[in-house]
Amino acid sequence: MTGAAAPLPRRLLPDTAEVDATGGLVIGGVPVAELSARFGTPLFVYDEDHLRARCREAVRAWGDGVAYATKAFLCRAMASLAHEEGMQLDVATGGELHVALASGVPAGRIVLHGNNKSEAELEMGLRAGVGRIVVDSFDEIERLTRLAPALGVVPKVLLRCTPGVEAHTHEYVATGQDDSKFGLTVSTGAASEAVALLRAPGSGVDLVGLHAHIGSNVFLASSYAKAATVLAEMAIPLDLPELVVGGGLGVAYVADEEAPTITEWAESALDALREAGLPSHVRVGAEPGRAIVAAAAVTVYQVGTIKRLPGIRTYVAVDGGMSDNPRPVLYGSGYEAFLPRAVDAPRPLVAHVVGKHCESGDLLVRDAHLPEDLTVGDLLATPVTGAYGHSMGSSYNKVLRPPVVFVGAGRARVVVRREGYDDLLTLDLG
Repeated sequence: MTGAAAPLPRRLLPDTAEVDATGGLVIGGVPVAELSARFGTPLFVYDEDHLRARCREAVRAWGDGVAYATKAFLCRAMASLAHEEGMQLDVATGGELHVALASGVPAGRIVLHGNNKSEAELEMGLRAGVGRIVVDSFDEIERLTRLAPALGVVPKVLLRCTPGVEAHTHEYVATGQDDSKFGLTVSTGAASEAVALLRAPGSGVDLVGLHAHIGSNVFLASSYAKAATVLAEMAIPLDLPELVVGGGLGVAYVADEEAPTITEWAESALDALREAGLPSHVRVGAEPGRAIVAAAAVTVYQVGTIKRLPGIRTYVAVDGGMSDNPRPVLYGSGYEAFLPRAVDAPRPLVAHVVGKHCESGDLLVRDAHLPEDLTVGDLLATPVTGAYGHSMGSSYNKVLRPPVVFVGAGRARVVVRREGYDDLLTLDLG
């Protein structure tokens, strides 16, 4: 069957996803219905084999300079997994750094980002001995060149440059254009001025490379090639040993989307760098996040209400919402929906899948396609929710945050437990 009523494309499911004899979804050898009965809903289910496979692909494609962008999804289990598979970790705040260190990742394998690092965060990174600090502003250069000598350390730093490349993505996640809160612009000479400051005698830091990041959920490999060319043109005369092209590779969320693989993305950027004349001894790095984790997970909900408004619309309300996936509210992001009990069923019913929050904008899937026999009590799942769901989640309306379960080899383990009502009071002093 083709068209809008077609079953969910299997390619949107995690690598180990299978359909059993009853038509039900199995991930990592565990039926999703069994997971939901055991752990409740809403529930994030991650395919551990999928996560490891994408980490390994990234290391093969980029080499040792590749870092997992933890903002996409971070818990101690994920940090440990990425490290075990040979990736460095890219963190953007003191909180992300704290979790990465708590997971046992060596500080030297951590890259500290952030457009407004506080003195406390910089000192935290310096004392821990992070492998790289990505400098983002002149104010940060002042802080860093003052703090580092006082602590008796000489940190290796990268300068984040704004290459003037506008990625085809949502304006809220585009970062490579000149008008950006991130980095220092190449076109205005600000980046060159920052290089001079970082290389000045007595700066107390070791400038080892340049960095750029053009945006998030970018589908055109050619955009990365353009940014790589700009970076190479600036880096070659400086004779720096490292260059990082950032992350942001997009993934397919809905049936009609296609995205480059991690390997295709790397080949495009590396080819552009070679064509620009970047010497072969320069270590080229990247920072994939979404491409590692997004398609590894599905979120499982339970349907609580089906509201049919004749001649207007059907609303299907589930027991989660914008608190576990704010991307549709923030960016108008599209998702698919399906029933885990009937993965390959036709989906002729068109409905808005909404959450339980006190907001009309609490919309998970606009005009979702679902099986006609959908009933209250059914499990409903959204695929490709491994990135920016858990990490951007909230407890709005005091809705409890879902647990995160890793599955593989027929076993499931809770890596982040479900929030309880008493957890809502842990910071409340009354």
